[in-house]
Amino acid sequence: MEEVVHARGHEHVTAQHASTLELTSDDYLTPAGDCIIGIEADRTPADFDRGFVAACRDADATITATFEADDHTETVSGRGHPDLEFANDRSLVCRTSEYVDDRTVMVEGDAAAADLDREFVAALAEGADLRAVFRVE
Repeated sequence: MEEVVHARGHEHVTAQHASTLELTSDDYLTPAGDCIIGIEADRTPADFDRGFVAACRDADATITATFEADDHTETVSGRGHPDLEFANDRSLVCRTSEYVDDRTVMVEGDAAAADLDREFVAALAEGADLRAVFRVE
């Protein structure tokens, strides 16, 4: 199963956060948002299919997020968690920790914003379109 989210970069994308990576539906980004890699997301966790959400609530589920911008592709893999809510209607967060809130779509991810390729981040800082594909197995 998969869910696709479209967003875009912003001049304040720095991708410096060491434990999270975020997409937001907000149309702005301040320099403090060092985990945010895309704004104006066209979908949020609350929009995801209930079957997809149920699959992500399996602690043994593998969740993979593939991010594409210009000619760059980044992949982050993590796992599901029984407490995932997929209730937030503003932003979604991939985490390297096991922390769960209503924005969390993946825990124990193998990368965070700071781990992304700097050329990918530069493309986003120039406002590149971003396509994110979330898959659960």
